[in-house]
Amino acid sequence: MMGMDIGTSGSKGVLVRADGTLVARAEREHRTDTPRPGWVEHDAEGVWWADFAALTAELLAALPDGERVAAVGLSGIGPCVLPVDADDRPLRPAILYGVDTRAGAQIAAQRAAYGDGPVLERCGSPLTSQAVGPKLAWLREEEPEVYGRARRWFMAGSFLVHRLTGRYVLDHHSASQCTPLYDLRRGGWIADRCDGIAPGLEWPELLWPGEVVGEVTRQAAELTGLAPGTPVVAGTIDAWAEAVAVGATGPGDLMVMYGTTMFLARVMDGPSTPDARLWTTRGAFPGTYCLAAGMATSGAVTGWLRELTGGDWATLVREAAAVAPGAEGLVTLPYFAGERTPLFDPDARGLVAGLTLRHGRGHLYRSALEGTAFGVRHNLEVMTEAAGVPARRLVAVGGGARELWTRIVSDVTGHAQEVPRHTIGAAYGDAFLAAVGVGAAAPGDIAGWNPVVRTVEPDQATAAVYDRLYGLYRGLYPATREAAHALAALQRGEW
Repeated sequence: MMGMDIGTSGSKGVLVRADGTLVARAEREHRTDTPRPGWVEHDAEGVWWADFAALTAELLAALPDGERVAAVGLSGIGPCVLPVDADDRPLRPAILYGVDTRAGAQIAAQRAAYGDGPVLERCGSPLTSQAVGPKLAWLREEEPEVYGRARRWFMAGSFLVHRLTGRYVLDHHSASQCTPLYDLRRGGWIADRCDGIAPGLEWPELLWPGEVVGEVTRQAAELTGLAPGTPVVAGTIDAWAEAVAVGATGPGDLMVMYGTTMFLARVMDGPSTPDARLWTTRGAFPGTYCLAAGMATSGAVTGWLRELTGGDWATLVREAAAVAPGAEGLVTLPYFAGERTPLFDPDARGLVAGLTLRHGRGHLYRSALEGTAFGVRHNLEVMTEAAGVPARRLVAVGGGARELWTRIVSDVTGHAQEVPRHTIGAAYGDAFLAAVGVGAAAPGDIAGWNPVVRTVEPDQATAAVYDRLYGLYRGLYPATREAAHALAALQRGEW
């Protein structure tokens, strides 16, 4: 099975046998463009397709003699909007998920048109920068010449599925993040809103992530080296593929994804009463739902700090580990790209409070990790309020699920985290969904594919200091919000 995931700052691919054995993996970094404040984009040809082609070639070169790829699973960042013309050629760079905040006016207009309460009740999520509807409206209003040529739109995974099979599809989970266009309980597009917000566009057929969409066409085979006729499943947004990868698929399971952005997904057995501070979505498998939360940055802040100070990862981790919990009196608000849940404030801004001449790079790095951990705690508390009961288990996944960071998150939140054998993320989940699609695995088999190998337990000795610092963290945002919003306006050139 081949799994491939297109992330925010890099892509990953894996080859996995039908018993879960990892045969090969490949990674590729790519650029994310920010042409204007609040705009975050990907070049679909130069990033999505180029990464897929390069990683596929690398994986096929590692394929043992006599073996072939039995099926392909795909995922990517989302929800995104990539408009294409009648020949399915991209018309502009893809507008990315909630980190792209350009559609503020369209969000306000759709809130006024449809009502906050009715949208939340029918769609499961509020209208925010994460929503697809306002991004499509922005495209129609701000780039009418592009929109006039548009016939379809894609997310990262669905774009690759189309390139391989010719099919125009989207999975139910990804569609459930297309507020206000998808009916959460009915499980389908809301036709009058689709026509009103994005007239003239064709809408994708809806399938489940593990359903086989079609087969690799001869043309796609010539471009990629994959055998023609290889089955391809629908796939999904990366965070849900990551949840599948670590077995966070049963009611009460909660995935904590450590990546460029931090993401949390808690599986529910039904659509709970929607909470305006979170997203309620369809799950990866039929009959499941999720409460979801996402921070706008996490690993992105640590990456920024690494570039700023010139340190390598190993040195930064070593220096941060040598600093006591609390970073000797620093608290970081990790809102460097605004914040998604539970604030939904694109004009929130990053802050490091408590700085003195005594503090060094290790203090800043540790405080950045602690700041993201405080954000996780805030989201977990809101999820517990929304669900009525705490999650039964937390599972860590992603490239950032390393010892120091996971230990800090457990210490700050007071929750143990299970760490499975493979934390390589969505690509492994994509391979599993491919195996499910062709009947080589059942949904419950992931526990055998990827067993838990260790548990990170919270250290009670740090509870008092982190509880106190968390209180300061929660107070800093409301105390500085007005100044942050003014500075955000200055950054946009509105002064």
